[in-house]
Amino acid sequence: MRRVLYLQYVNPAAYPPLEHGSRILAREGWEVLFLGLKSRETEAITFPPHESIKTRHLKDCAPGWRQKLHYLRFVLWAVYWTLRWRPRWVYASDFFACPAALVLSFVPGLRVIYHEHDTHEARGSAFLRFCQRARGRLSRRAELCVLPNRRRAESFTREHPPAKALCVWNCPAVEEVRAARRTAAGGEEDFWLLYHGSIVPVRLPPTVIEALGVLPERVKLRVIGYETPGHLGYVGELREKAREVGVEHRVQFVGTVSDRGALLEWCRKSDVGLAFVPKASDDINMRHMTGASNKPFDYLSCGLALMVSDLPDWRGLFVAPGYALAVDQDDRDSLAAAVRWLFEHRAEARRMGEKGRLRTLTDWNYEAQFAPVLALMNAPAVRGHEPLPAERTGSAETA
Repeated sequence: MRRVLYLQYVNPAAYPPLEHGSRILAREGWEVLFLGLKSRETEAITFPPHESIKTRHLKDCAPGWRQKLHYLRFVLWAVYWTLRWRPRWVYASDFFACPAALVLSFVPGLRVIYHEHDTHEARGSAFLRFCQRARGRLSRRAELCVLPNRRRAESFTREHPPAKALCVWNCPAVEEVRAARRTAAGGEEDFWLLYHGSIVPVRLPPTVIEALGVLPERVKLRVIGYETPGHLGYVGELREKAREVGVEHRVQFVGTVSDRGALLEWCRKSDVGLAFVPKASDDINMRHMTGASNKPFDYLSCGLALMVSDLPDWRGLFVAPGYALAVDQDDRDSLAAAVRWLFEHRAEARRMGEKGRLRTLTDWNYEAQFAPVLALMNAPAVRGHEPLPAERTGSAETA
């Protein structure tokens, strides 16, 4: 029996690539077990049910000395399930899972893939430095290291030779690409801007609310997602800003939706997707987000035109092919001018979204992106990497 154990010290359902990759593997006849955490911020996000995919969670723990014991429990829990369930592969998909995955990489016959969604710099924390060292050693023991941006993959390879790094973009699954939308209606219908994801100032700045104040009444904003621990209360600040500007009735806060099917239905009801990153940042993740951010691909899969940050990588990937307009998201007038043009040229906005939707059907989908990883995992085991025999009673459904 071909089995893969996904391991992360976060809620795995909050990462769409994990859902997509696991369902691709399940269609190929793999059994999948996720081990992860549940946190207050992402508790409502879940995977859709699948007979070959099981998920088990530990409850998260607040920072402090108890968290160190909690992490030790996580490592022992991962070892327990690996020895009990006998997977062929461990797919470690979180920086904080590196120490546990490194331990598991020494289990005879077990093969490891490391998929890094977010890069963490080991500054100011002994635990971060511990994870960073484990990341370095794991990168050299893993069969493959997956990163969601080409420049980050190149940087990773330079940092950890001779690690084998592959770039896999965070695209939607083919089955998530919606049918072509009807021809855009006239200006009498509401025109919805959509933001989804973590609700933080750098991704959804207050200037978006301010821009609504100088735009036609029909232009509205829909926000889907959750606050992060570092920005608790930010939704309240945006609500207050909307009241100050006088557009409270034109801003809809949906909250966290339970699964991607529901999220994409909200996308389908909207007209323009917002995908912003900071103009300058010390964070390598923010500097290299093209391909790593699933937002623009999700929007395009539903036929939405895009508004993206006016940065070279984003212009090259989304603006030049005709899927997006570039704006200065920190400038109210820049935002308002772009939205006004899209509102007044609805048919053209719809054509932009349709061009992007067709692109997601060809190569901007997870099946195309994940194909090299799938080929590696499906390949026969080489000498020294024979799969472990599955235990007859090792079921992911039993405690």
